[in-house]
Amino acid sequence: MPLALLALAIGAFGIGTTEFVIMGLLPEVAGDFGVSIPTAGLLVTGYALGVVLGAPLMTVLGTRVSRKRMLMILMGLFIAGNLLSAVAPSFGVMLAGRVVASLAHGAFFGIGSVVAAELVAPEKKAGAIAMMFTGLTVANVVGVPLGTLVGQTLGWRITFAVVAGLGFIGLAGIAKLVPDLPKPEGVRLRHELAAFRNVQVLLAMSMTILGFGGVFAAITYLAPMMTDVAGYADSSVTWLLVLFGLGMVAGNLIGGKFADRALMPLLYISLSALAVVLALFTYTAHNKIAAAVTIALIGALGFATVPPLQKRVLDQASGAPTLASAVNIGAFNLGNALSAWLGGIVISAGLGYTAPNWVGAVLAGSALVLAVLSAALERRSAALSLVVAGAAPVEQAATPVHH
Repeated sequence: MPLALLALAIGAFGIGTTEFVIMGLLPEVAGDFGVSIPTAGLLVTGYALGVVLGAPLMTVLGTRVSRKRMLMILMGLFIAGNLLSAVAPSFGVMLAGRVVASLAHGAFFGIGSVVAAELVAPEKKAGAIAMMFTGLTVANVVGVPLGTLVGQTLGWRITFAVVAGLGFIGLAGIAKLVPDLPKPEGVRLRHELAAFRNVQVLLAMSMTILGFGGVFAAITYLAPMMTDVAGYADSSVTWLLVLFGLGMVAGNLIGGKFADRALMPLLYISLSALAVVLALFTYTAHNKIAAAVTIALIGALGFATVPPLQKRVLDQASGAPTLASAVNIGAFNLGNALSAWLGGIVISAGLGYTAPNWVGAVLAGSALVLAVLSAALERRSAALSLVVAGAAPVEQAATPVHH
């Protein structure tokens, strides 16, 4: 794999850290600004919405510059947002810093996926995309726990300053190692938008929303589920999240390896297994060891879908994939927000902290149905193409006889 992928992975590591580390620092931030925990939770919601809106916006704004230059601009935006958070004099400024940083998120992974795929041979594209996403998964194992520890001991502002430093390293790596790939000839915004008329692109994005949404339905409410149901101490939640992160790393690598060989079969297996494991989590959540194993499996099966789904979007929007790729990253965050909301509804209805697992199982099962539908439509389209191609010579052969 080219060294350029390492630079992209470092940028992904910084972005992954800043996205999730705030969850462990909410009490400290809320205390410093004198706001409630639910109000401080807007720092999570604001970031997620910024990703959803920023992915297409920043990608469209970047259509007139090279992909390398746009990646550098995005890292600069990421640095600025985290520095603003680090020095924020009020909660409103802190929230603004989070939104600024989030604007870089979707476009960075979207454009980065396209660049990563172009750096390698066609049969290694999914593996290259997975290499970049390894930075995001490792952030959950290393960056988030360390960032939380630093924030709790030295102050949360130091955490965001360190994350900004990671952004500087990522920016330098992109400037030095990523080649200035030429823009595809003749590709304009209208070509990028045309990809959304492709039903296969829309199906892949819907699978992204539902599939990874299934994961977050359970993980969003992991802390109360593990402390109130499984009987873990509050201090154990951090290490359970590390276990989830390790599962994500493994699933990402497996997804990257096999998506280049058998993309749709991989989606069938991972989505069906994810639906089953999420449903079982309703029961395994009552046992400490079984719960820990299940958490790792959810991380692995959930992230095994990421490289194939991202590659699926790139393949189906092959003529102008950048915007579609970025919007698919926004789809992950849309799925996260949707599933967290649905999980909250079933808990509020008095169904207990394990109820969101059933929500997740239904979402993952729905993604599996869309995967089967997508493959069926693809086979039908291929069959029609063969019929049309076979009919043309027959008509030409018949013409002289008719005359």
